[in-house]
Amino acid sequence: MSASQTSSSDVPTLLVKIFGKDRPGITAGLFDTLAAYSLDVVDIEQVVTRGRMVLCALVTAPPRALEGDLRATVHSWAESIKMQAEIISGLGDNRPRGLGRSLVTVLGHPLTAEATAAIAAKIAKAGGNIDRIFRLAKYPVTAVEFAVSGVATEALRTALVTDAARLGVDVAVVAAGLHRRAQRLVVMDVDSTLIQDEVIELFAAHAGCEDEVAEVTAAAMRGELDFEQSLHARVALLEGLDASVVDKVRSEVRLTPGARTLIRTLKRLGFQVGVVSGGFTQVTDDLKDRLGLDFAQANKLEIVDGKLTGKVTGEIVDRAGKARLLRRFAAEAGVPLSQTVAIGDGANDLDMLNAAGLGVAFNAKPVVREAAHTAVNVPFLDTVLYLLGITREEVEAADAHEED
Repeated sequence: MSASQTSSSDVPTLLVKIFGKDRPGITAGLFDTLAAYSLDVVDIEQVVTRGRMVLCALVTAPPRALEGDLRATVHSWAESIKMQAEIISGLGDNRPRGLGRSLVTVLGHPLTAEATAAIAAKIAKAGGNIDRIFRLAKYPVTAVEFAVSGVATEALRTALVTDAARLGVDVAVVAAGLHRRAQRLVVMDVDSTLIQDEVIELFAAHAGCEDEVAEVTAAAMRGELDFEQSLHARVALLEGLDASVVDKVRSEVRLTPGARTLIRTLKRLGFQVGVVSGGFTQVTDDLKDRLGLDFAQANKLEIVDGKLTGKVTGEIVDRAGKARLLRRFAAEAGVPLSQTVAIGDGANDLDMLNAAGLGVAFNAKPVVREAAHTAVNVPFLDTVLYLLGITREEVEAADAHEED
């Protein structure tokens, strides 16, 4: 068989591994040493953890007569820079990765060894192979990403998310591929998601009926009441409030920690960002202007002669309405529904979360956590960035560049 007919899997190769204290020039030094033997580079991978480096180079083997000399030269070079070397003979390249490639993001606060062991074991039990692990963030949570092959994404998601809460971690499983880098649309709920408050309760506090409204709100969010009926019942309690209270409520709204970072980073990456709310346009329009959002839709409090009438006007934004608006925003943004991300916490967000390409339950009620694609149970909204493969270092670098 001629050389051109030889299978690449039959070509002798050497795996050269260098490990020790990291410092500049090691990679250049290794390949400068190997260059004397006219080798071809098949693969390279380098990892640095707490200042310790592991550099692996897969190269074609030299003629057998030169291999001993190459090994001695590499070991001598490594010794001269106080590193260690290991050289393993073999054939061909890495084995092909299996079909069904997924990215598994694990968030922990903290991320324990027990949880990591359980996740890795479940991946293996599902038939998956971990091809690579990469840390996305070390604070405010630890976030790591596993590249997994050999098992369908949906099957892997089912296997991993069941016990995530018990293990004290959040797990997101998405299909790997170019789509992850494509332009996307992110749509968020407002109350208890983008902001820490329930807007109608802020209005109710000024009307002196906060307890009554909070009770109805909680029941609606748990899915125990029809949202539209509960909305009308709560708004009716606001009848007679002076319209000047709108400005007071706007000033009382508290953004969720990480909200500005999330939106600022998404916008820099070319994402479009919107909000849909069972609350009121009197607040969401203000948030849209303040945060530079692309879309915003909510219910509208009726105001006549400077007073709230206790009614809402126009299209009601309820559970079905949120999903409908997600589709509308996606069409206007020119983004396929599969490229959308929805974030919410209540039962009235479920249709939207299920319609999106990735539905994220953010500090949500149990019924929502169980139905969404993934859940985030830490109080930092910008952790959603890690589910999209964006690292903390990239966020901070972008912020520093903006300041310059």
